Amino acid sequence: MIDKRPDGRKFEEMRKIEGKVGIVKRADGSAMFKIGDTVAIAAVHGPRVLHPRFLQDPQKGVLRCNYDMATFSVSDRKKPGPSRRSTEISLVTEKSLLPVLDLSMYPSSVIDVFIEITQANAGTRCAGIVAASMALAHAGIPMKDLVSAISVGKVGGRVVVDLDKEEEDLESFGGPTDIPIAYTPKNGEFTLLQLDGNITKEEFIEALKLGRESCKQIQKEQERALKEVYKEKGK
Repeated sequence: MIDKRPDGRKFEEMRKIEGKVGIVKRADGSAMFKIGDTVAIAAVHGPRVLHPRFLQDPQKGVLRCNYDMATFSVSDRKKPGPSRRSTEISLVTEKSLLPVLDLSMYPSSVIDVFIEITQANAGTRCAGIVAASMALAHAGIPMKDLVSAISVGKVGGRVVVDLDKEEEDLESFGGPTDIPIAYTPKNGEFTLLQLDGNITKEEFIEALKLGRESCKQIQKEQERALKEVYKEKGK
């Protein structure tokens, strides 16, 4: 069992976080979220009429998320274009965001969210969800709550928050347990819960508790970034 984390953080401590809104001028809404060395940028386009017409829902709008990692975002050159992993994360992101959205105002329309990871050091899907949530709010899409997300898990026998790449690569303990979660702090609901690895019931409960507390901190940063952009508009 490890006594400390590789970067010296406490077991319940996230890396430094930063949010910024309104960074893509041609988008209807946009945001950046940074956690440690991981940077996600999200841009929202729409609502706009969905084509082809057979994909339209006459009762409500459709959300489409597209997640990708820039070729230069990782040390080993990534092949350009979509992969099975990016397709899966795109779908996971949609499912994480849909519970807080009210798309009934946009029948037969589509809202596209493009998420680009420009720098990656673990936790990219969670960073992308956080950035996308802020970008949707910036675009003025009706939302019940912001969605916050963080990765929790177990490394070297310890339950930890916000695994970094070094912890994800630890092999001496048989590899880490990784649990990406998305959470809506105001109503206390999980909109994403995945598990890769082994963990006891007690450790799982502890991990979710730590994850909830971290998501509350992330939401404060999301709210601060959104308020900041509207303060600037009011000047």
